[in-house]
Amino acid sequence: MITALVIISFSTYFYTSQTLQHRNQPIPKNTTLTWTDAYTINGSKLRGFAKLENGAKVYAVQTFRSQQEKEKYEQISLSGHTFQVKGELVPPTLPAHQYAFSMENYIKSHAAQGIYEIEQATYIKRENSLAAILAKQRFYVKKHIEKTFPESLVAEAQSLLIGEQANVDQDLNRAYQKLGITHLFAISGLHVALVSLLVYELLLRLHIRREHASLVIMIALPIYACIAGGAPSVWRSVIVVEMLMISKVFSSKLSIDDALSLSFILLVLYQPSIIFQIGFQLSYLATVALIFSSAILQSTQNVILQSFYMTIVCQLLVYPLLIYHFFELSLSSFLANIIFVPLFSFVILPINIIFLGLTSIFQPLAQLLFFVYEPLRELVTKCIMWLQAIPYQMWVTGRPSVIVCCMTFIGILAAFVCFEKRNYFKATLCIMIPVLVIHIAPSMHKDVRITFLNVGQGDSAIIELPYRKKVFVIDTGGILRFNQDQWKQSKTEFEVGRRIVVPYLKGRGIRLVNTLIMTHADADHVEGAEEVMEEIRVKEIHITPSSWEKPVMRDVIELVKKKRIPLKEKMVGEKWREGEVYFEYLTPTDTHYEGNNDSLVLLLRYGAFKLLLTGDLEEEGELQLVKNKTQSIEHLTILKAGHHGSKTSSAEPFLEATKPILTIFSTGLNNRYGHPSKEVVERYNRLELPTLNTAKVGSIEMNVTKNRWDIMTTAQLIEKKKALSK
Repeated sequence: MITALVIISFSTYFYTSQTLQHRNQPIPKNTTLTWTDAYTINGSKLRGFAKLENGAKVYAVQTFRSQQEKEKYEQISLSGHTFQVKGELVPPTLPAHQYAFSMENYIKSHAAQGIYEIEQATYIKRENSLAAILAKQRFYVKKHIEKTFPESLVAEAQSLLIGEQANVDQDLNRAYQKLGITHLFAISGLHVALVSLLVYELLLRLHIRREHASLVIMIALPIYACIAGGAPSVWRSVIVVEMLMISKVFSSKLSIDDALSLSFILLVLYQPSIIFQIGFQLSYLATVALIFSSAILQSTQNVILQSFYMTIVCQLLVYPLLIYHFFELSLSSFLANIIFVPLFSFVILPINIIFLGLTSIFQPLAQLLFFVYEPLRELVTKCIMWLQAIPYQMWVTGRPSVIVCCMTFIGILAAFVCFEKRNYFKATLCIMIPVLVIHIAPSMHKDVRITFLNVGQGDSAIIELPYRKKVFVIDTGGILRFNQDQWKQSKTEFEVGRRIVVPYLKGRGIRLVNTLIMTHADADHVEGAEEVMEEIRVKEIHITPSSWEKPVMRDVIELVKKKRIPLKEKMVGEKWREGEVYFEYLTPTDTHYEGNNDSLVLLLRYGAFKLLLTGDLEEEGELQLVKNKTQSIEHLTILKAGHHGSKTSSAEPFLEATKPILTIFSTGLNNRYGHPSKEVVERYNRLELPTLNTAKVGSIEMNVTKNRWDIMTTAQLIEKKKALSK
């Protein structure tokens, strides 16, 4: 055992050193690049992992110059294709905030050096490696499914059979998340075990000897893992099955937990960075839960109860990890898995395997069966969509600290011991005490917390009062969309609300927005409101008078009516107080909506701290504000610059009157408008007024008390984490 540990330690050190050596090697501007199987073509972009001639792995990005070039790439499997390329390594962009997707972490978890932007690419050759051949077969299966399966069944078949999820509908995927059954829409360890069992039984029915059938399975499993996309859960299952079968051949008894441990070691040795992949963590944790809770699972012979216990055991042990990464937990998953795991595993998966075979050998029969199966499958989807619409089935937790997560794991393990001893009261306490801590912790802050979210070229700010007595969201970001050629359009539109605003709210543990304020009817301020209302409970909405009539507000208003959220028009003179925090609207002054200068301008006062949120107010509105409200806006602590720092805003008389200690520009990186304008930036510099731009520093978070205020940007948080990791 000691010898094995020494070998493993030296191997890990050697491999990790080699990996780091590749990561630190400089990348020349001209080099050769070989694509792996992990790539996607979406819109005008080709993105994925590739290897360079020096052995380094990169995340490569290529922009197609024409529709013909894109179609050419779509018709082949790029895996193993080598190109002479010209490009450069570029740093990944900052994540929008601390809870958002981090491109840098994603790249590191796949042992890649960085993002390599390709300027020119010339085809050289195609490798005939085993990996490239298997990737080509996977590509053929993908195209075969697209050509022969009904359109409504393509995404599911590709997900279940080859692990391809690029075509999965976004709304359907969210429905699976709400029910806690996302794992069923992908290839898992259970999936591999079922496929292996089906093939094994089929071979036996064909009168093939058990020894030969086992040999076929041992050879076929790694091949299937490659064709299925090679997810960590797939390789875990394949390696464990292979080891158990090999040990059986040599008449030695290898326990399932030893096989699982060895598979873990092998995968980490092969790719040390895999340990940072969420799928890898969840896969092993769920398997460990099942293996080491056998006493609980065997306490009953009832199949339904066993299924329920399996679901409970798995969900309990993985839930701290789930809420750390995703900030929410599906409460309905405990029941949904009992229904849908057997349905997908023993009905839908085998049917898709049969259809794949039939479409390859006898298309007319396949089409006849599709005619019967498709409406039944659509009925299942309708049931799923109906179930996911049931309210209050998602527990929004926020991201707990590492210490709280560790305490929760300890509590769950203690609960398992109590369950085995049939001490159910203590088991319940061990589970519920951490749950209460996780639920209450996000609201235990004495200060006012203000966040300027980095939503790109748009606006969104969040105000949390002490002890989370009230939460205000001011604008929700959005994208100004422009017409472009159809071939350049992405399969799924980027939604700021879904990708940036909602993850931040959930990451902070915000379950209720008391007031959603939409300053004015521009897409870059209100487009994300729909996603926020769909995912987070909103009690009321404030808008500027008559802005609801604008076309950009149409979908928002429809959802407001559907959810019966009170919609209130606000204007100058509206004041209210929440504890010791004072709010006041300073504009608009009339009920006729004309655009930016009719933005709802909000003033917040808390002790000596003064915050002014100006929406897209321009010079005319600013000067009117100076004229009408001179004293209330003097000596601002924080100013959110109007209209993203456009040259039509931030007038000098306004800045001289307000004298903000700090001004925030909310802009997109390298935006087409040139915001903030050079003229405005020079004006701030000349007046010696400090500024921060969300495009450069990411989201800006403030903790405010009566006497002081602290600030932390996403860039600073990342640097702090890097320093701690060292």
